[in-house]
Amino acid sequence: MLTSRAEESYYLLDLKILLPQNSVLPTENSERTLLYMAMKNYSAISEFILLGLSIDPSIQAILFVLFFLIYLFTLMGNFLMLLVIRADSHLHMPMYFFLRQLSFLDLCHSSVTVPKMLENLLSESKTIFVESCLAQAFFVFATGGTEACLLAVMAYDRYVAISSPLLYGQVMSNQLCVGMVWGSWGLAFVDALINILLAVNLDYCEDQTLPHFSCELSSLFPLSCSDTSTNFTLLLCSSVLHFFGTFIMIVFSYVRIVSTILSISSTSGRSKAFSTCSSHLTTVILFYGSGFLSYLLPTSGSHLAMMLSLQYSVVTPMLNPLVYSLQNKEVKAAMGRMFRKYFHSLM
Repeated sequence: MLTSRAEESYYLLDLKILLPQNSVLPTENSERTLLYMAMKNYSAISEFILLGLSIDPSIQAILFVLFFLIYLFTLMGNFLMLLVIRADSHLHMPMYFFLRQLSFLDLCHSSVTVPKMLENLLSESKTIFVESCLAQAFFVFATGGTEACLLAVMAYDRYVAISSPLLYGQVMSNQLCVGMVWGSWGLAFVDALINILLAVNLDYCEDQTLPHFSCELSSLFPLSCSDTSTNFTLLLCSSVLHFFGTFIMIVFSYVRIVSTILSISSTSGRSKAFSTCSSHLTTVILFYGSGFLSYLLPTSGSHLAMMLSLQYSVVTPMLNPLVYSLQNKEVKAAMGRMFRKYFHSLM
């Protein structure tokens, strides 16, 4: 038996039962009656309703076209990046090995949320099964966490390339690169799994409305009838350790990079050194400027929280291939060689 007197609430088997003010806490003999009342009041929820970005049908039609085009450009841009890096031997280096992993991650991250969002924009029901919602929340957390780790790994790669260019190939060996990528995936998936396993045991009230366009853990907790203090604490710790931890590693790497660049005597050398990490720095700003802040907002489901979530789950995966193709001369040259070879074979 678990009882606590806080705001006239009584917890029985993790179900919160509201009691009248100034009432007496139930005795052990009345627990069966309370349990029966709890089972009647809290029905088994099998579906959630995703409110999405708008309830206006005309606006929903415009949003569908907009996000369909964004998703299409995301698929085309990241698949093109994967193809170019694989096909061009000049890009078979650690930096582009990590960039290929980033493109694959962006494909996964956007595909977890955007197809369901597009479906709901055309559908009247806008429902999602609880199991599907938890699965979506797991993959959103896992792919986002993997990207955070990968960006930290890419920052270290840039530091080695700038500070020790002659030893770059030796330090960033193929074995080390593969190990760091697998470590990024493994750490993020374990972190996501721990959070989801704790969330699976939650009970949900009759209120099925989820004020979001996708399922995220921070949006699910307010709908639960159970005590979610442990879940909130675990999510906060995961966000601080995982995302703040990788962010600190990125900042430390760039402090060393800036120190190394400032020690270069020639202006052209400084410019060339900085240009090698400008694309990565832009990607870091896009990712951490939205994704991390959305987990720190106190009010889940607010318009600002949804906009930030939309930024890192929908818009950023589309922008990353553009950032690396427009700011990176080697990628642009590789694309030019691939297209010339393709069109030459047609003629």
